[in-house]
Amino acid sequence: MTDMNEEGRPAPGRIAVLGGGSFGTALASIAATKGARVRQWMRDAALADEITARHHNSRYLPDIELHESLRASTCMQWVLEDAELVLIAIPSGHFRTVVRQARPWLKADQVLLSTTKGIEESTFSLMSEILVEETPSRHIGVLSGPNLASELAARHVTATVVASDDGYTRAAAQASLSCDYFRVYASNDRYGAELGGALKNIYAIGVGMAAAMGMGANTKSMLITRALAEMSRFAVNLGASPLTFLGLAGVGDLIVTCSSELSRNYRIGFAVGQGVALEDAVASLGQVAEGVNTVRLVHERAEREGIYMPLASGLYHVLFNGVPPSEMGLSLMRSEHSSDVEFTLSRQDAQRDHHTLSKTNQESRS
Repeated sequence: MTDMNEEGRPAPGRIAVLGGGSFGTALASIAATKGARVRQWMRDAALADEITARHHNSRYLPDIELHESLRASTCMQWVLEDAELVLIAIPSGHFRTVVRQARPWLKADQVLLSTTKGIEESTFSLMSEILVEETPSRHIGVLSGPNLASELAARHVTATVVASDDGYTRAAAQASLSCDYFRVYASNDRYGAELGGALKNIYAIGVGMAAAMGMGANTKSMLITRALAEMSRFAVNLGASPLTFLGLAGVGDLIVTCSSELSRNYRIGFAVGQGVALEDAVASLGQVAEGVNTVRLVHERAEREGIYMPLASGLYHVLFNGVPPSEMGLSLMRSEHSSDVEFTLSRQDAQRDHHTLSKTNQESRS
């Protein structure tokens, strides 16, 4: 291949994709258009045959023609043998299991990239942390950004972030996936970028609820902006950089997930806002909506860590405690007075100002 990474090596020419869903398939097709040999693993033999023979994934991307050189199989060994770059697009609930299944054919010099935007329930691990624990690879990173799979597969112009503390990983992803309609930007905050991708799913559910209840543009804008404040507050408490949330993996991903009816989590929220039971909304979707599980995990972690997250808390009570959706917004509107951007004016300073005001008023009345 002619593309070169920043160390002067050729871009990976042999790429494996684990996962047969919409995003994994879209990335596999992009990589194939770049001239790489791309093999895709999935459990569904009929779907694998369809991708290989007919160049379609009728279950997840029914209207998209995939690159003719893409090959799919249920044989993990065949897909992974001599692969230089492995993209892992497996739902968080099955991520560790599939990685362990792949482990015999993973090597230290392979680049492993997670595309999954979720959190493991039993450990609160992000997917790249699972890759560190379960594989020998020295080159681990994540892809995260405003990347609705159907639009990406249809070649609508968009961008993503490859986040890793390893320069070779960043460069390999950029050289292998960047094209005329998909641009890959680099970040060294793997944890922040990955956490942003997981957290934004929570708030897409909330905005979907608000839309179903007829809320206007002002409300949606407020929810998205306060969501960004909560996301960054939570992530910074866990060690991420707040600046990451100003980029594609933060506000970029948040906007698209909260604004599009193509978003699974938005659709779940919209259904719940219309009065549909959560279980029925999830069942009718037919795909994994990571945000439902993430709401619970993040709410519980925030409670333990003492992190102020009124929106996430409100969503938790709506989804799991039977609170009416209308109460979600009230939980924010009735919460304590606070600052707008707390990295310029802290919440503590805003609270101190109100304490001073209250004290002054008491003194003036006495």
